[in-house]
Amino acid sequence: MTTPYPRTRIATAVAGIALALSAGHASGAAFALAEQAVMGLGNAFAGAAATAEDSNSVWFNPAGIARLYFPQVEAALHVVTPSAKFNNQNSLPALGQPLGGTGGDAGGTAVVPNFYGTLPINDEWHVGIAINVPFGLKTEYDDGWLGRYQGLKSEIKTVNINPAVGWRATKDLWFGAGVSYQYLKATLTQNVNYTGALAQGYAQAAAAGVIPAASVPALVGATAGLDSFLSQTADDYSWGWNVGAMYSFNGDANNDPGASRIGVAYRSKIKYNLSGTAAFTNPTPPTLTGALAPFNPVVQGVSATINQTRLFTGGINIDLTLPDMASASYYWKVNDKWDLLADVTWTGWSTIQQIAINRTTGSPLGALPENFKDTWRVSGGVNYQYNEKIVLRAGVAWDQSPVNSTDLSPRLPDGDRTWLMGGARWKYRQAINFDIAGGYIWVKDPTINNSGFPPSVAANGLINGTYDASVWIVSAQMNYRFR
Repeated sequence: MTTPYPRTRIATAVAGIALALSAGHASGAAFALAEQAVMGLGNAFAGAAATAEDSNSVWFNPAGIARLYFPQVEAALHVVTPSAKFNNQNSLPALGQPLGGTGGDAGGTAVVPNFYGTLPINDEWHVGIAINVPFGLKTEYDDGWLGRYQGLKSEIKTVNINPAVGWRATKDLWFGAGVSYQYLKATLTQNVNYTGALAQGYAQAAAAGVIPAASVPALVGATAGLDSFLSQTADDYSWGWNVGAMYSFNGDANNDPGASRIGVAYRSKIKYNLSGTAAFTNPTPPTLTGALAPFNPVVQGVSATINQTRLFTGGINIDLTLPDMASASYYWKVNDKWDLLADVTWTGWSTIQQIAINRTTGSPLGALPENFKDTWRVSGGVNYQYNEKIVLRAGVAWDQSPVNSTDLSPRLPDGDRTWLMGGARWKYRQAINFDIAGGYIWVKDPTINNSGFPPSVAANGLINGTYDASVWIVSAQMNYRFR
């Protein structure tokens, strides 16, 4: 996978800060990060493309920024704490290796930032910018765990810089558009069964008549338990775009009771051609003694061949297309106290079928079969105006996973998700709002039966079992309006 960094000094500084904060397990389906605004999180992002209440509309629906009458800035931090614990059922060890443990908790706490700003140019035209982290993933298992040949650490970081413009076409109709300059950095680590590679070399030597076939099992036993360590990193930057529209049924310029809006928004695919390095750290086979001592030259020769032709450090390339997504939202201010919100979001995850990792020489190094499917996310929420200064929020969502059980990988132990969220806004002053939000995400227990790619229990062992997975989120935000 990959590692992306900006190409200018300003972009490098911005991305560096965001990347440092954004190493987190995905809270949305696959490795999408849904936390893009605290007020939206409190409603489980119901109505996100139709509320147009704050400058985060740059991300959710750029048409909404044309409804913001004052310049404003907004900053948020989300603390995301996922858990992914593997339960072993019928896992099998690789050839010449112990089985290993269950890996501990592959999740970990991370902080995800968002920054937004909007500015009205005149009554019709408004501009804005978003700096956020739309995709992210980190799973990390204990050393020596039973799935070490399929994955140890998996980390994806992104930074998105998204300027946008909004246009008020009529008093009831708004349009918006923006461009995204997005960076992606990824790191994948794992062990490689060096003993298994040696065993293949011994078998080839026996087939060529170099050693007796009867000596192969003894040689495998004498060089058992040897692992290589592989770290793959790569990066790239690319461009995308987003558009949106919003319509009011009853001229809700002042958001009066009875006001209602619909909003639709679309974000494009983003295509990456990642480049980086695959770095191998290989063990040194032991020196054989006794009756096996005459085979030391064979062991050393097989090891040297492996190190030079298979498990050697070099450049890699990965093509990856992140999905497009489309949302339709509804907002209804029922009366002075209550708002109702709803949202349906589609994500085109089927752009990711297989992540092929190729050496820069053109030869394949590995592949991650994913066979993702397109997904839907449905959410509903309410706001309650407790008093002049405090708004209370709540929301629920069902978030479909693109992962199928056949291709489930320990790098992404994902399942369908159910969100239960709540939040509040405190209008500290006319120009300053504070928001908090948080909640819990249930992940339908993923089931895994994985022996690597290409499938080989001898080379990779077999991971067979289930995961207990969940996510806690706590978020805080400040919004300042220049009145």
